[in-house]
Amino acid sequence: MFNKNRIHELLSSYPRKRPPLTAMHEKLYIQEYKRNREGDVKINNLAQKLEIWMHHQITKHQSENLLELGAGTLNHLEYENPDTVYDIVEPFTELFQNSSQLDHVDGAYSSLEEIPKDKKYSRIISIAALEHMTNLPLEVAMSATHMDNSSLFQAGIPSEGGFLWWLGWRCTTGVSYWLRNGLDYGILMRHEHVNKAWEIITIINYFFENVKIKRFPTPIHNLSFYTYIEATRPNVDRIERVIEFAKKGVTSIYDLVAFSNSAPPAISPLVSLISRSYSYSD
Repeated sequence: MFNKNRIHELLSSYPRKRPPLTAMHEKLYIQEYKRNREGDVKINNLAQKLEIWMHHQITKHQSENLLELGAGTLNHLEYENPDTVYDIVEPFTELFQNSSQLDHVDGAYSSLEEIPKDKKYSRIISIAALEHMTNLPLEVAMSATHMDNSSLFQAGIPSEGGFLWWLGWRCTTGVSYWLRNGLDYGILMRHEHVNKAWEIITIINYFFENVKIKRFPTPIHNLSFYTYIEATRPNVDRIERVIEFAKKGVTSIYDLVAFSNSAPPAISPLVSLISRSYSYSD
């Protein structure tokens, strides 16, 4: 159980700003990002093998069509049925433009705004992407507009903020990065992972009525590398209101409260809606 102050504080922290990279980190950014995602260094390959657990959780469900958020190098596509209509959202086109899997992508979008509003998906999936999103509540809300009550939202994320995840990247990709470049991988991690696992879970619980959580290799957050989230039954009222206020430039709950004080009465229900206490099974 968490109280209204906690949900206020969390939603008010978006959109977030990434901590800056040093000039040297910036110079190596694209090259290292691709290397990490493709597992072309032995120690990174070990991390990729552990990530397979997330891919397998996602593909326990099959569907005629799906949308992948933050598709990156298209490394999940090989796990899905080749007959599935596969759309992606990925603004970082350098990651997939030379991928051998690109021919299997049906629709490639740089943002959710580009997708036709009436287009619906049986599944919306994300693997190791939600932790990177600087405006996570809005991204989740907008993706949910492309779902109906029979659709499934699935996300695999690192157990960011937990001890085992921290120890894991420090001893694998962190060591590998330092040996190659003589630079602190932690700076890159703080730049990239702007959302902790509990924040992602909380936001998904806010927008969906039914949420299930699994972790690997143990069910304990601090003793897990990865977390799998499965959600159904989007809360249309919350989703529509958050998108509506985002379009009006209301970027935080505190802005929203100030905005609603001078707004028509029809706006005020969002304040009371967000002010409730919420609970989730974790």
